[in-house]
Amino acid sequence: MRGVRAHTALAAALVLASACGLTSGSPMTDNVEPGSIGQGEPLKGATLTVASKEFTEQLILGAIMGIAFQGAGAKVIDRTGIQGSIGAREAVKNGDADAMYEYTGTAWITYLGNSEPIPDPQKQWQAVHDADPKNGVTWLPPSALNNTYALAMNQANFKKYGTTTLSDVAALSKSDPSAVTLCVESEFANRADGLPGMEKAYGMDIPAKNITQMDTGIIYTQVQKGSCTYGEVFTTDGRIKSMNLVVMKDDKKFFPNYNAAPVVNSKALKKYPQIAEVIEPVTKKLNNTVAQDLNAKVDVQGQDPHEVALDWMTQEGFVKQD
Repeated sequence: MRGVRAHTALAAALVLASACGLTSGSPMTDNVEPGSIGQGEPLKGATLTVASKEFTEQLILGAIMGIAFQGAGAKVIDRTGIQGSIGAREAVKNGDADAMYEYTGTAWITYLGNSEPIPDPQKQWQAVHDADPKNGVTWLPPSALNNTYALAMNQANFKKYGTTTLSDVAALSKSDPSAVTLCVESEFANRADGLPGMEKAYGMDIPAKNITQMDTGIIYTQVQKGSCTYGEVFTTDGRIKSMNLVVMKDDKKFFPNYNAAPVVNSKALKKYPQIAEVIEPVTKKLNNTVAQDLNAKVDVQGQDPHEVALDWMTQEGFVKQD
């Protein structure tokens, strides 16, 4: 299960929020100083608590945010790795954490209770930006990083079938039904914003015998082997690049936008408005290619998420290490 989608049932997740989301955290102790951000240390004297969910991308993003704040002079408490989306969300809402990177689609559908995603990424961000102040949460400008669903295939099957879009997959499912076999998670197989909705939007009718349900990690290896022609993937997963998979374009823009953006407790932002200027250049650098590279360093190469974040922040010149 990926925290990005906040798949956990709300009641269960609220229990997790009280059980897992309220730990005290520990100080981040990176010896960093201002680079291209944090000049003049505008956050000097501030103590800020940074949160994240528990999966790889979120751990990296949480570390990136904490390192940015340290570079600007703040003392940072590390509350990254909170179990479940709701737990991390509640921490920022109630002030147990000051900021985190969150996904627009998760907020719009899971937290704010809307059933229909907004196809335009900027409008989707604007909608959550406008709706969330009543919850004590402020959204800062979004990144191009969009961790949404997709279908992917290996190079051999790409050469064989040549599909590049989900419309191509739909056409193939009609012309050669046996060619379209899918490996998917059980949730994706049953969610309205997953397989059933995708089939409806693209006019697909894939027989049940062509669909195999399995855990996320296994999907990637099965697609790489060619055990199924297409597998459900997350667009920023590092294994896409390391396994040289080809991602089908969602040409009808069916899947929701899950753009990562900084969310800040509104009281904290009022107290330290400099947060916005410190984090904005970092957010602008984040996109799917960057995310795939960073995620792969952890998921494929086995590196530590915080070290990956620190190396990237230093290489990009955002901070300097003492």
